[in-house]
Amino acid sequence: MATERTYIMVKPDGVERKLVGDIIGRFEKRGYKLVAMKFMQPDAALLEQHYADLKGKPFFPGLVSFMASGPVVAMCWEGKDVIKQGRIMLGETNPLSSAPGTIRGDYCIDIGRNIVHGSDSLDSAQKEIALWFKDTELVSWGPTENKWIYE
Repeated sequence: MATERTYIMVKPDGVERKLVGDIIGRFEKRGYKLVAMKFMQPDAALLEQHYADLKGKPFFPGLVSFMASGPVVAMCWEGKDVIKQGRIMLGETNPLSSAPGTIRGDYCIDIGRNIVHGSDSLDSAQKEIALWFKDTELVSWGPTENKWIYE
């Protein structure tokens, strides 16, 4: 389990439902470090790049339209095995298949409104972080006086 970074995004429905703080709190309580965060209104061009692997799917236009319908919270988190563990914390893409205790299992019931996105691999995490953040926006956690609990 290596220290790595992942991209997590609270979607417009999660922002509208005021779940941002709860989602951030879950990652913080787990022991992960917030490396970058921005509250923004993404445009269709950015979203089409982000979801490029889904471009041929029939739901693609609706997905881009929904994601552009309101603000999102884009975040980069760092820690041991954060990509895999972050996906477990989020729950299944279909919230009805998500276990209670996961973010989607606790907060949503519709696959089209599943409140949060998380990178599914190291490759996608690196691409998504680079797409949503400039290198200068990413904080590097150096040595501090207070050791982190998981270091």
